[in-house]
Amino acid sequence: MIAWIFVFLGGGLGSICRYYLARHFNYTGQEYIIFPYGTLIANILSCFILGFLIQKQISNHLTENFRLLLATGFCGGFSTFSTFSYEIYIYLQKDQLWQGLGYVSLSLITGVIALIAGIRLCQILF
Repeated sequence: MIAWIFVFLGGGLGSICRYYLARHFNYTGQEYIIFPYGTLIANILSCFILGFLIQKQISNHLTENFRLLLATGFCGGFSTFSTFSYEIYIYLQKDQLWQGLGYVSLSLITGVIALIAGIRLCQILF
């Protein structure tokens, strides 16, 4: 029963952080900027944090409640596949196929690198 409270709190905090990044990096007034930096930053940071947390869990340094709060809740609310997909759709609507493909590639490559970096940092620290 208490598990959903941890997921709820973490997800809310992650969503607020993502909203802040989007407001400050993705929009200029009413319009999208040329590149969705806020979404990219949120997804990369979420991958890094998740990598760190996964390693902490593997080494038994993360309780179930903290995993639910941070990995499931916060990272789930902070990262955003739906917004990422919508931004790719916008590129396609504007006939900017190469920019869209570049965004997809950059997001996937940096996300995996950030996940690995989080794992490695946790291994070094713990």
